[in-house]
Amino acid sequence: MSRADLDKDPRDVASMFDGVARRYDVTNTLLSGGQDRRWRVMTRRALDLRPGEKVLDLAAGTAVSTVELGRSGAWCVAADFSLGMLKAGAARPVPKVAADALHLPFADGVFDAVTISFGLRNVADTDLALRELARVTRPGGRLVVCEFSTPTWTPFRAVYQEGMLRRVLPAVARRVSSNPEAYTYLADSILAWPTQPELARRIIGAGWTDAAWRDLTGGAVALHRARKPGES
Repeated sequence: MSRADLDKDPRDVASMFDGVARRYDVTNTLLSGGQDRRWRVMTRRALDLRPGEKVLDLAAGTAVSTVELGRSGAWCVAADFSLGMLKAGAARPVPKVAADALHLPFADGVFDAVTISFGLRNVADTDLALRELARVTRPGGRLVVCEFSTPTWTPFRAVYQEGMLRRVLPAVARRVSSNPEAYTYLADSILAWPTQPELARRIIGAGWTDAAWRDLTGGAVALHRARKPGES
């Protein structure tokens, strides 16, 4: 089994996720204390989806997030560059596409909304991925990024970063994950990730507008929302 490094070589990251695919969903639920289900619901609500809209769920993994988005009545496609993850979610009844976030296999302006949950942190070029998401979104379309972030309350931030990420997460992963080493990378990548205001600035710099965010779970997770300029 492999783990990726913070240089985020695409082959290493894809191989790492192939290695955790078999028990990925159950591991996430255990590590989050069941909060992952709430985060998926909040992402769907933040997108404000309407029946018949076309939605890209990038870094969808096993497509559990795509199924949640589909509850809105929108047409949703799961895209991921880990074939192992897509295979693990093969039974979920949503369309699935193998896709590189830096070179999306979709035409310009085809989606009404795009989203990426806990995946933007894993791409080699965050700004290029945000630009690619903007390219495939129609004018006036929406973006939601659900990602681990920086707790806003200092005492909780210390407990979360030093206790949860450095001690609890690896211990749980050793018991339940099919690739525990991958979760060392997970902790490192979370700690190296931009704060909420910094990510909002990068979203705007990639061509989006009206960037804002909502903290979940004390800021350990944040939902960033934005809109593509113009009207369809």
